[in-house]
Amino acid sequence: MRILICDDDALIVEQLRKYIKDFFENIHVKCPELSCFSDGESLLADKGEKDILFLDIEMPGMNGIYVGKELKKKNENIIIFIVTSYSEYLDDAMRFRVFRYLSKPLDKQRFFRNMKDAVDLYNTMTIKIPIETKQGVHTLLASSIIAVEAQGRKVTVHTTACDFESTHNMQYWLELLPKNRFFQTHRSFIINFEHVTDFDHNLVHMADNQSAYLTKRKYSSFKEAYLLYLESTR
Repeated sequence: MRILICDDDALIVEQLRKYIKDFFENIHVKCPELSCFSDGESLLADKGEKDILFLDIEMPGMNGIYVGKELKKKNENIIIFIVTSYSEYLDDAMRFRVFRYLSKPLDKQRFFRNMKDAVDLYNTMTIKIPIETKQGVHTLLASSIIAVEAQGRKVTVHTTACDFESTHNMQYWLELLPKNRFFQTHRSFIINFEHVTDFDHNLVHMADNQSAYLTKRKYSSFKEAYLLYLESTR
């Protein structure tokens, strides 16, 4: 993981650095690499990985809205915190799916809560899942799994790359897949919230023209879990 801070206010940069280090110390994890920038141009020129970013809006040269949009084009999974005193930019920031909007002055406890959500999301996105078939074992990111489907004794793992016939049963997949990202909508289907496009009381529609049955008794719990997932990724 690599965490970046882009702000022309040196005091805010130092405060963010301290809060980030305190957060990882508090959860007994080594602090990841931290890189700081005072303007958008130097941030965009940086060639390193960008996993979590704390981004100011009002900066000399390129503003944070433009910089954030450019970074999202290059990596849609970057987790961006907007850090600013200007709430009028909220709508513009939300249009390119920032993760959270933090107001100055920063509140440490709120920062910790939001940082935990960001780290949980990052860990979920980078989890790799082994898919064992009769031909061998294929390792893919959990995010690439669209759904797991059972047809009799046959279990198919639908992914963005192709379909795999798993040697494991549905119970195995139900226990293996991250519960904050996957949901069993029916005894024959486990779906990935990330790939849901829409749903009704009977079906969940997903990417690549995939669909899954949704039992009526699970509709309310599915809707609640899906909305919580969307909230965690904003």
